[in-house]
Amino acid sequence: MSTSASPYRLRFLFDENVDARLVRHLRKQGLDVEYKPKGLANGSLARLSHRERRVLVTNDADFAMFKCGDVFSVVWLRIPQDKLDLLTESFSRMLKQLRPDAFEGNIIRLFEDRFETNPLNP
Repeated sequence: MSTSASPYRLRFLFDENVDARLVRHLRKQGLDVEYKPKGLANGSLARLSHRERRVLVTNDADFAMFKCGDVFSVVWLRIPQDKLDLLTESFSRMLKQLRPDAFEGNIIRLFEDRFETNPLNP
């Protein structure tokens, strides 16, 4: 697996707590999506995100506390997993509205009707 990536091509790393149907949907859209390797602790997952320049997608609030430099970027899903249509629609809308370079160093909280972008902790 290559660890070099264009800064303008988004690559994603999905935590195991995210519905696999969202992963399949995004792959069908042609996005570069990897699922968390089994047994990987949160800190190791964050470092993998940083090393491979992948946006970490999770439902886990713990990642909101990670610092810039420990993780590349975080999309924290605030939409219930049982609302798959809403989740895929909101995720797609976020991708259309944000430039790829707007992800690095930020945490993006994705809600049903909006998203909020803030810098990761310094």
